[in-house]
Amino acid sequence: MSLHPQSFTDVPLETARVAHAAFPQGNIYMRMRDEIGGIYEDEAFAPLFSARGQPAEAPWRLALVTIMQYAEGLPDRQAADAVRSRIDWKYALNLELTDSGFDHTVLSEFRARLITGSAEQLLLEVFLQRCRDRKLLKARGRQRTDSTHVLAAIRVLNRLECVGETLRHALNRGVVGIRVKTGHSKAASYCSLTRLTIAPTTDRLTVPLNAC
Repeated sequence: MSLHPQSFTDVPLETARVAHAAFPQGNIYMRMRDEIGGIYEDEAFAPLFSARGQPAEAPWRLALVTIMQYAEGLPDRQAADAVRSRIDWKYALNLELTDSGFDHTVLSEFRARLITGSAEQLLLEVFLQRCRDRKLLKARGRQRTDSTHVLAAIRVLNRLECVGETLRHALNRGVVGIRVKTGHSKAASYCSLTRLTIAPTTDRLTVPLNAC
């Protein structure tokens, strides 16, 4: 993957109009965009990419998605869906309303690049510096800052999602069936599950039997 740096631009007019109509008072992501502006710059991630290859998604945008993903405890697939469907996310990411986003696998690939390039500290350090520059944070003594736990938490969610997607695929292909007793009858039926749920707070995979 090659990097073609993109400059930070204004929020598209239609995105801004619809976002302010939907959130007259704004919300946390819209206020973050308005108060802090551009948090990350593509040039800061240049060492993580090669000079040749398919153009990569803007790393400043992937970094911001990673932060918002962690804030809401979303697995990669749901975070990618939020980029496509949520107006407040499009506002924070400077995207047109019609932007289709990217595949969810791009997020795990981006995190892998951060770790491989020993740049995992970059997300938190740059974010904190932007907040300090705008006097949104005040120094209260020395404290160690570490963004490793952010990446680790998302990595756990990503692994759980892989398990869930594997089971979903197996069930939909009819490889696995779950036998469910029907009332007081001795008869039994088989059903194919179409939904698997991951509980981020407990790291448990739950299967809703009522989906049968």
